[in-house]
Amino acid sequence: MKKLILVFLLAINTIVFAQNINGRFSSSVYTFERYDSLNSSENYVRAYEMLNLNLNYNKFSVRSYLNLETDLTKEQISDPRLRFYNLYLEARDLFNIATVKVGRQPIIYNVVGGLFDGGSITLKHSDYKLNAFYGGNVPAYQKLEITNDFKNNFIMGGKFTTTVIPNSQFSIGYVNKNFKPDSYLANRLDPNLNLIEIEIENKSNQYQFVTGELNYTMPEIVQAFFRYDYDINFNQTSRFEFDARTEAVKNLGLNVYYNFREPKIRYNSIFSVFDYGNTHEIEVGADYKINRMITVIGKFGNVQYKDENSQRIGIGLSTSYGSVNYRKTFGYAGELDAISLYSGYTLFDGLLTPSVGLSYTNYKLSPDAESNSITSLLVGTNIRPFRMLSFDLQGQYMDNKIYKNDLRLFFKLNYWFNLNI
Repeated sequence: MKKLILVFLLAINTIVFAQNINGRFSSSVYTFERYDSLNSSENYVRAYEMLNLNLNYNKFSVRSYLNLETDLTKEQISDPRLRFYNLYLEARDLFNIATVKVGRQPIIYNVVGGLFDGGSITLKHSDYKLNAFYGGNVPAYQKLEITNDFKNNFIMGGKFTTTVIPNSQFSIGYVNKNFKPDSYLANRLDPNLNLIEIEIENKSNQYQFVTGELNYTMPEIVQAFFRYDYDINFNQTSRFEFDARTEAVKNLGLNVYYNFREPKIRYNSIFSVFDYGNTHEIEVGADYKINRMITVIGKFGNVQYKDENSQRIGIGLSTSYGSVNYRKTFGYAGELDAISLYSGYTLFDGLLTPSVGLSYTNYKLSPDAESNSITSLLVGTNIRPFRMLSFDLQGQYMDNKIYKNDLRLFFKLNYWFNLNI
């Protein structure tokens, strides 16, 4: 942690005369009741304070995103908990080609995602872009600490992207993410059948993939997306994905989606010894725009498992005042019927946006299993008296066999700021 703090103290010193400070502050309160036993319950009031702060000086910025949470009525073991989601120094457009980031930063990648502590560089010129990154895995609960075991807790990789082919974007990449499971103490029997306590220390587990993506667009005719992931450790295809949409016919959109996926298993994991199967998923859909305000949507999907299959159907109506949807699934994944309604509309030039959502779901795991139902209701409103300030108030109600007449309240304040110095 000392190393990370030192890096950003130096970074902040370099932009102490920041030209611009911007970001968002959010404060929210969430209330709910939890039953410890059949006749004993306690009320909780959880508070969340979020700060997104950016300090900018020419091409340099320090970007941060952190969250503080605690309970206002009954302190939990982990309270208060401070999470650091982002905290990095960014230098943009260096030599008109490079962007560099150092610190805790987000990563968005085909196979892995989340946060890491380290560095990344993006080189961009004309129709070509190259991104590379290396760093350590973030500790649990996003603590402001850096791993002291980069050998076993790291992530590295890169991606090359080009748009040199007309109407398309092609990329190929590599990612290697290694985990070191925490050791723990457990009771075991020695050769004499005496109970002893020993430390269990597992090997590191790893993801290692080569990936490829292709986006192709033929204006006003078709958009298509292809994705391929290859698992280097297990020497097999991990995933193939295809998604295409056409709007060649006026007011009519057609979509087809296909996904082949192997379960993502970490190398050296005990789960790799099990006999697991892959899935093939295909979905076709259509949407028709009746007029400027109303669109009808329909989808059908089928998922093929190792020895079984499951289907789903969805139909819906989308309007400028809200939407109504019906969904049904049947087969190996269980039987489900669900209907949901949502409406939200902005009044008084954005000052008030009330919303309401209602859903009812009936499901069972197999044709002969017990049927269960869930009813949920959301009622809320957004109030924005000024462009930079808004308030959200929402009531949440749910009723099923586990949570009887469960009522929760949520309140949130948002404040956006942008100050030029």
